[in-house]
Amino acid sequence: MAALGWLTPRRRSATARSVLAGEAAAEAARKTSAEDESALLTKTPEGAGEAPEEPAFPVAGDDRAAAFFDLDNTVMQGAALFHFGRGLYKRKFFERRELTRFAWQQAWFRLAGVEDPEHMQDARDSALSIVKGHRVSELMSIGEEIYDEYMADRIWPGTRALAQAHLDAGQRVWLVTAAPVETATIIARRLGLTGALGTVAESVDGVYTGRLVGEPLHGPAKAEAVRALAAAEGLDLERCAAYSDSHNDIPMLSLVGHPYAINPDTKLRKHARARDWRLRDYRTGRKAAKVGILAAAGVGALAGGTAAALALHRRRR
Repeated sequence: MAALGWLTPRRRSATARSVLAGEAAAEAARKTSAEDESALLTKTPEGAGEAPEEPAFPVAGDDRAAAFFDLDNTVMQGAALFHFGRGLYKRKFFERRELTRFAWQQAWFRLAGVEDPEHMQDARDSALSIVKGHRVSELMSIGEEIYDEYMADRIWPGTRALAQAHLDAGQRVWLVTAAPVETATIIARRLGLTGALGTVAESVDGVYTGRLVGEPLHGPAKAEAVRALAAAEGLDLERCAAYSDSHNDIPMLSLVGHPYAINPDTKLRKHARARDWRLRDYRTGRKAAKVGILAAAGVGALAGGTAAALALHRRRR
């Protein structure tokens, strides 16, 4: 894939693969946004009826400002990739042993509230092997169904209200996530957002090859994607906002003039407080999170599923 000429000077922390992933995500997001713009203008976004918690800004009518939202644990409880895997299992894309691994990873993510690099890499590798040889259009259609089944009820109302405040001010709002761009685009569309930046899986003639373009949109790659999109769309990053729960997204949060820590992990909370960033926490407490872990992870047989997941984790260690 050719490099995009409008990428602005980038930080030394970004690798060449991060840059490639960011460029690919920005290009895919702009294309999808242009295709969906007319539909978004006429459709009432889901969840818009929630009572908003008004932030100190955005500034109405500032068309050089935009908002960038991380997805997992920021906009939605849990990880989109794991919910997507649960839906694919239901449709017999893979075997029960794969579901057990997805279940353990989702349970760990819900309990710890942070991303484990080994788990995330394992989930991405599994997802790529599962979709290899399938048509992009097929997975997009299935993704719409999976959103209704497993994701719609897991949107944080508070974060949704923040996004809506930017939309009401006439600003564009983008999801920025390591989840597949197709999944992220579906979620953005269903929430009435402008579009999504996500991990781009390679496809040839509309069929997945099982490889990525660059690397997953994670950490520095997210910052590269936001930087590239801002340059292409004529945005002033000092007037933009970014929202995330994870310290992995500090590069993205540091790009903008209005960073927010949403449901922050320990490292991000400490970092945000040291820099006087705004914080929002919509979680109801660790006890409630633990009670909901097994249901959120999609384990049908509670005791047996948990034992299998823990045994698998011990073996991997």
